[in-house]
Amino acid sequence: MSGLASRHARACVRSILLACVVFAGAAGASAIAAEANPAAALRARYAALGDKLANSQFQRPLYLDSAESSKVLRGDIFALVDFSFADVNAVFNGPARWCDVLILHINTKYCAAATNAAGPVLTLNIGKKTDEPLVETSRVDFDYRVAAATPDFLAVELRADQGPLSTSDYRILLEAASVEGGKTILHFTYSYAYGFAGRVAMQAYLATLGRGKIGFTIVGTRPDGQPDYIGGVRAVVERNTMRYFLAIEAYLGALGAPPAARLETRLQNWYDASENYARQLHDVDRNAYLEMKRREYRRQQAAMQ
Repeated sequence: MSGLASRHARACVRSILLACVVFAGAAGASAIAAEANPAAALRARYAALGDKLANSQFQRPLYLDSAESSKVLRGDIFALVDFSFADVNAVFNGPARWCDVLILHINTKYCAAATNAAGPVLTLNIGKKTDEPLVETSRVDFDYRVAAATPDFLAVELRADQGPLSTSDYRILLEAASVEGGKTILHFTYSYAYGFAGRVAMQAYLATLGRGKIGFTIVGTRPDGQPDYIGGVRAVVERNTMRYFLAIEAYLGALGAPPAARLETRLQNWYDASENYARQLHDVDRNAYLEMKRREYRRQQAAMQ
C-alpha cells in the first residue's frame, strides 16, 4: 500500500471510531416533537434512573450506558449539571457555538458552521490525538436542527446519513430540561450504523491501537477486588460519549470567565475533567493537548475570516 493510501485508510478507520455521532433512533426527533410536555418526559426518564444516579461510580448524578447491536453502536449519558437552562439554551439553541464546543474533543481537528438550502450544517474533521493536516483527516457533514424548544426544554439533533467505509445514520441528540435550583438535566446520545467494511476497521483497531483500552461500564470484579471495566467496541463508544459530554461541561463552565480567557479556560476545564478518568481517557500530557488545541482553534478561526 502506498504512503498516501495508507494514510487514507488510517483516516477512514479513525472516522469510524471517533466521529461525533449520536443515535436517537430513526424517529427520535419526531418523537420528541410529539411529546405534549417534553421537559416533564425528560425529567421522568432521569428520575426513573433512581439508584443508578444515587450510586453512580462517577460520584455525581451522572449515568452512562452503551449498547451494541449487529449494525449500531450507541452511547447515552443522563446527568444533572450545575448550569442554568438559560445558559444551556443560549449555547446550543443555534449552530454558532457548537464548533467551539466540539473542538475541545482531542480527536476533533476542525469544525465549521454554514448554511445550505436545507438549513444549517456543521462540518467536522476527525483525526488523531496529535497534530495533523486536515487533508489527512476524515470529514463528516452534519445537518443541524432544533427538534423542540420551549421555555424549559431544548432538543437539538445533528444528522449525517453517510460516512466512510460503509458507515451511515450518524446521529447526535442533545436534550436539556430545567429543574429547580437553577440546574439542568442533560441527556446526550451518540451512535452510528456500520456495514461490513466498518466492522473490519473496528476489529483492526481493537486488535492494535485499541487493545487493552477500557470503557466505564463495570462488568465484574477482578481478583484484586478492583472493578472490571468493559472493553471492545462498547468501550470505544463510551469513551467518546464521555469526551463529548465533558466538552459540553467545559464550555459551559467557562462562560463566567473574561472573554479573553474563555478559550484557555475551556481547554483547561476539558483536560482537567478528562484526567478525572485517566484510566479511560488519558492520551497525551497537558501541554501537548493545550498546544495542539490552540493551533487547531486558530486554524478554525482563520477559516471563518
